[in-house]
Amino acid sequence: MAAMSERALIGWIRSRIGRRGGRIVVDSGDDAAVLRFGRRQILFKTDGVIDGVHFDSATARPEEIGHKAVARCLSDLAAMAGVPGFAVAALMIPRNAREQYVRRVIEGMERTASAFGAAIVGGDISSHPGRLAITVAMLGETQGWSPVRRSGARLGDVFAVTGKLGGSILGKHLRFVPRVREALELRRRFDLHAMIDISDGLLVDLDRLCRESGVGAVLEESSIPISPAARRLARRDRRSPLEHALGDGEDYELLFALPADQSSRLERSGLGRVVGEAAAMEGIYLRRRDGRLEERTAEGWEHRWGR
Repeated sequence: MAAMSERALIGWIRSRIGRRGGRIVVDSGDDAAVLRFGRRQILFKTDGVIDGVHFDSATARPEEIGHKAVARCLSDLAAMAGVPGFAVAALMIPRNAREQYVRRVIEGMERTASAFGAAIVGGDISSHPGRLAITVAMLGETQGWSPVRRSGARLGDVFAVTGKLGGSILGKHLRFVPRVREALELRRRFDLHAMIDISDGLLVDLDRLCRESGVGAVLEESSIPISPAARRLARRDRRSPLEHALGDGEDYELLFALPADQSSRLERSGLGRVVGEAAAMEGIYLRRRDGRLEERTAEGWEHRWGR
C-alpha cells in the first residue's frame, strides 16, 4: 500500500465536503472552525496527543503532558485571535497506569486551561492496552471581530513571527506558552491579514498560509529569529541552526501577515519580528545574506502512514 500524507488526506476530506455555508462561517482548512449561533460566532477546535508521537511518557512529567494536550488547542484559537471558553477532553488511559499519574496529567490540563480563562466541563475516560492518548475539543469566541484566517495575506504584506524558532524537542514542545494574549494584543493594535500557529515548522506552516492566500513568500535569512535550543541541537546533529529554525516543528509561535507600513511599529512593540514578505511568484524562497534567492520546499513534520 502506498504511503499517504496528512496533507493528502486533508485535501481529500476537503474535496468531499466542498464549500458549505449557512451557519458554517469557516470550514475545514483553517486553525479552527467558525460557527454562527444566532448573532455570535463560535470557534471550535479539536486536537490530540499520543504517547510516542507528541511526548515520551518515560521522560515527560505528567503535568507537562496535560499542559500540552490543552495548550495545542489554545494555540490554534490564538492563531485566529480567538478567546478561549470551554473544553471537553477524552482520555485513553493505559490499563497499567497508576492513579496518581493520571491525576497529575489531569491537574496539568486543568491548570493550563484555567490560566487562559478556559474551563474543562466534561469528556470521556476509557482504558485500553495501548499508550496514553488525550483528545481535547475547545470552544472559543471572537467577541465581535472577524476571526483572522490563513487566507487573507496579500501582496504588499510582510510576514512576522512572535518568537524564536527551532530546537523545541529539547523541552519547549512540552512547556510552550500558547500565544493567546499576544494574538489579542496584535489583533487590537495591528491590521492582521492572516495568521497561523507554527506547529509543524516555519516552512510547512508558511506554505499552508501562502497556499490559502494565493501568494508566495520570500524569507530573509538574516531576519529569522533562531532560538538558543536550535543552536544547541545543531552542535549535536550537525544541521545548521537556520535549518532547525526553518524546519523544526512544535514551536507554537504565531506566524502572521500585516501591511508592510506597519512593520516598524510592530518591531518596536516587541510583539513580533518581520521575517519576510509576500511575493507574486509561486512557492517559498529564502534570500541568503549575499542576496541569492534559494527556492525552498515545505520541509517539516507531517504525519504519514500506510508504508
